[in-house]
Amino acid sequence: MLMMSVWLLGGAITLCGALSIAELAGSLPHTGGLYVYLREGWGRLLAFLFGWSELVLIRASAVGAISTVFGEYLLRSMGLDPAAHPATADYLSAAAIVFAALANVRGVAFGAAIVGLSTVAKFSALAFLVFASFLLGGGRGASQAHFTTGGSTVEPGLFGLALISVLWAYDGFADLSFASGEVSNPQRNLPRAIIFGTLGILLIYLSANAAYLYVNPIERLARSPLVAADTMSTLFGQIGVSVVSVVVMISAFGSLNGSMLASPRVFFAMADDGLFFRTVAKVHPRYKTPYVAILLAAVLGVMFVILRTFEQLADTFVLSIWPFYAFGVGAIYRLRASRPDLPRPYRTIGYPLVPAIFIAGVLYLVLNALVTDPVWTSVTFAIVLAGIPVYYVTFAHRSPLRPEA
Repeated sequence: MLMMSVWLLGGAITLCGALSIAELAGSLPHTGGLYVYLREGWGRLLAFLFGWSELVLIRASAVGAISTVFGEYLLRSMGLDPAAHPATADYLSAAAIVFAALANVRGVAFGAAIVGLSTVAKFSALAFLVFASFLLGGGRGASQAHFTTGGSTVEPGLFGLALISVLWAYDGFADLSFASGEVSNPQRNLPRAIIFGTLGILLIYLSANAAYLYVNPIERLARSPLVAADTMSTLFGQIGVSVVSVVVMISAFGSLNGSMLASPRVFFAMADDGLFFRTVAKVHPRYKTPYVAILLAAVLGVMFVILRTFEQLADTFVLSIWPFYAFGVGAIYRLRASRPDLPRPYRTIGYPLVPAIFIAGVLYLVLNALVTDPVWTSVTFAIVLAGIPVYYVTFAHRSPLRPEA
């Protein structure tokens, strides 16, 4: 079935990326993660462009997309159709961003606790949904025939657009690297956490989508904006919708907090290198949190929520960050040639093919987006490239505050 094939392909690309990033995480266990790999592999300009994009595009798109999920499922938990109340959903999403930002300004511990709680809730709920679908679905219209019906061909461009959405769901395999400097024994623990964490994500999402397709025919899935809620509605009625909606809300809010926590570490690393606005990395005098970066991400996120749909936000996020993932993975080739003595406690399985598969997947993604949605894709890349003159005017001649890796 094409639906499962796009999830499998996205999972394979993501796993190749995780296997590759794990080598870099073990070799360069410094706060900033991907930023450090780009700087060491390709130089300061590309590393700056990543931080620039993280500030003006990547984080705002991520925050906007995640909060949109929160707002829509909050309405669904109250028995309202989000499609019939789009403005209300936007306002709820914006309120979630503001609350998460203020919570993270107040203290990191609170945000981290929400992330941990939401992660447990999310995966417990998904595991329950998968088991319930295959155990109870047979008496409620579920069928294995759903895996083989609904057509066998699709335009390559549409397949590529679907792949963008899948990669948004899988994204996060590099996030742990941002906090590398705070992980104990990072040379050993980071590669393990990245690889096994990614494998766990792939397993649960593939299982969940198999459950969705088993319970719902593809035509129903194509029309459903809230697939998990509709699947639980089929199995348990309105109470199932309410339960899964609350769990998704908790999960989305936790992801929102996690997103707010990740970026400042990149900005801190860049500020130490003389490659960023020190005001953005400024720490609150009382709460000791990067309040400027958090509030800026919140303001941009609210703007994005009001102006863009979930699909547009997710696409913007993937198109603005995954090319940097590809350059980060490509740094493996350059570093093995230029720094053969760099400690490598973990070496990428399947090198040099595995990194090449990931880079090829991202290249297909970008080229497909340029063909199928040239206007917004060009706008996205133009915003990224706008950082080049900013770099040369403001940062090119600044010296690092500390030695680089």
